[in-house]
Amino acid sequence: MTRQNDGGSRGQRGGAPRGNSAGGRSGGQGGSGRTGGRDARGGSAGGKGGGYQGGSGRSGGKPGTAKGGAGKKEKSQEEWGVQGGKGTYGRSMKENKARVEKAKKAAAIAAKQGPKAFADERFGLDLGPVKRRRRGPSKRVTATPRVQNEDGERLQKVMAHAGVASRRVCEEMIETGRVEVNGEIVRELGVRVKPDVDTVHVDGVRLQLNEDMTYFVFNKPAGVVSSMKDPDGRRDISDFLREGQSERLFHVGRLDYETEGLLLLTNDGELAHRLTHPSFEVPKTYLVQVRGPLPQGVGQQLRDGVDLEDGRSRVDSFRLIDSTPGHVLVEVVLHSGKNRIVRRMFDAVGFPVQRLVRVQIGPIRLGDQRQGSLRRLGKQEVGHLLAEVGL
Repeated sequence: MTRQNDGGSRGQRGGAPRGNSAGGRSGGQGGSGRTGGRDARGGSAGGKGGGYQGGSGRSGGKPGTAKGGAGKKEKSQEEWGVQGGKGTYGRSMKENKARVEKAKKAAAIAAKQGPKAFADERFGLDLGPVKRRRRGPSKRVTATPRVQNEDGERLQKVMAHAGVASRRVCEEMIETGRVEVNGEIVRELGVRVKPDVDTVHVDGVRLQLNEDMTYFVFNKPAGVVSSMKDPDGRRDISDFLREGQSERLFHVGRLDYETEGLLLLTNDGELAHRLTHPSFEVPKTYLVQVRGPLPQGVGQQLRDGVDLEDGRSRVDSFRLIDSTPGHVLVEVVLHSGKNRIVRRMFDAVGFPVQRLVRVQIGPIRLGDQRQGSLRRLGKQEVGHLLAEVGL
């Protein structure tokens, strides 16, 4: 009895002053047994989201409510999952568990396949299986049907120079049938290729062997024109590039003045043409903030299609991400490249867009990239992007 009374009194002494330190009267209250003093500490966080009430015995405390908490502020890009922070758009525990299981299975498969290509790259390591599409007005991408090119370089040397792996690992990949040259699997180490003539795929990923080609992801802020030079003097893409870069790069598609997020920059004209051509149906993912609450049926209405002045348009997928008083955040995926298509579709269903961020084009994700910054795509990302449009 004496021991329990001492535990309870310690909880009360610890709970009262610490509970009031930041959250007013919503701080923790001392309990009994071993948890009184410990649970009372929850009150010190009251101002940020609720203190804790002391439990009994060895059990934990229950969430309390906070008074005098921190003032509400507008969601930052970190809270949207666009850059930094969680980056999960508020996924449920079930969804995250499924992603972990999927990653474990992928790791087990990769272990059987042998060394991973582009293992030293920082970006593009979780792009999933390669999607080699054959859509649109596609022409043959190989200049010659020959696997062997007598005047070329050894295949393993070309692969190593492209950043796939060391030359020894590249030889193992060739011998195990993981490499294609001009569409044919190669298993002999003596094969020679010409980088400017032949096409090489490793595990389905196309190697871009032309070193003159460059590919970047630009995280466009709001209030920036999708142009290398704006005649009206507004901020444009060139303001974020180094001197001389704007003369060699052009943007793939565009985002309107107030829309934020992912914009691809490159000097690869064939890739840019295919990414923007409607017949290739390259998916684009957006985070859309509108006023709330959002009644049931709006998502289905957008999936079924809405009539606009230039025809009927629909989204490929619609998913609710987050909801706060007065605001709703949703994720939509669509492959249409029409001008201001997302804003016009949400206007058509009676929910004008308050904020719009593009977070993904095909296999390329914005991730935790800082706004206004430029990032060079990894070779594996380039390979997946080429495969997305059948190159």
